[in-house]
Amino acid sequence: MVGSSHEALHRIFHKDPTLLTKALQKVLHVSFPEPREIAALNVDLTEIEPVERRVDTLLRAETDEGTYLLVVESQGKVDDRKRGSWPYYLSYLYEKYRCEPVLIVITQSSATARWASRPIRLGFPGWDSLTVRPLVLGPDNVPVIADERQAEQDVPLAVLSAMTHGRGPQAPAILESLASALRTIDPDSAAVFVQFVDSCLADPQAKQMWRDLMTAIQYFWRHPLAEQVREEGRVQDRQEMTLRILEWRGIPVPDSVRERVSACTDLARLEVWAQRAVHAAEATELFTDE
Repeated sequence: MVGSSHEALHRIFHKDPTLLTKALQKVLHVSFPEPREIAALNVDLTEIEPVERRVDTLLRAETDEGTYLLVVESQGKVDDRKRGSWPYYLSYLYEKYRCEPVLIVITQSSATARWASRPIRLGFPGWDSLTVRPLVLGPDNVPVIADERQAEQDVPLAVLSAMTHGRGPQAPAILESLASALRTIDPDSAAVFVQFVDSCLADPQAKQMWRDLMTAIQYFWRHPLAEQVREEGRVQDRQEMTLRILEWRGIPVPDSVRERVSACTDLARLEVWAQRAVHAAEATELFTDE
């Protein structure tokens, strides 16, 4: 499923997209309108030239006040290269979708949160041609949920709390309350949340404590959903690779081809299509003999 803290910090919003708007409203106190519908979008922003640009998670939120693109970036450390890529992402997405993009950065580091929250101003002093103001979720503003009853009332927010605060003296109470709260939700969702938290715990003692707590609920670790989610990740990677190879080579990709590739969940077939994409003269040649 998720293999790293970086991946878990943003992919949790795929599991529960409403958690993102809830965090904006309750944690950052941003008056973001209540979504009627939220859908995940393709995160690949690669242009025809072989320069890959990819956001971590991209969601489209339909609200009564309009449609917004929620761009989620998981940031492990200070990286000044992002000061160029984030404005590019937002400009590109606005041009492509004609929807207002909103940048949300999530981190486990207070120092990184302070860095990421600084406005990015492009232009000359006194006249900004472009200003980017990231919304940041981190250990300084995500609430510490160390009470079992509070965790049961909002399990996804309790998961986010464990993912951002899973170190230091508060970790035991946070993890114990979440472990109890997970018993109150359906096993499939609990299994996914367990692994998100496990991927984010960098402190060896906290990670071991979490795994000890989960030993009492062994079906989480054996649950077939874990392998299913890993398989879905591999399938999505092959889908995107196949289409990206064609685009890099300047081969036009009709909507019918893009839809067929995106709908395929057979990993072996996608491997064949990816190999054919390297030599195909036309996109439809992916499906030769099929």
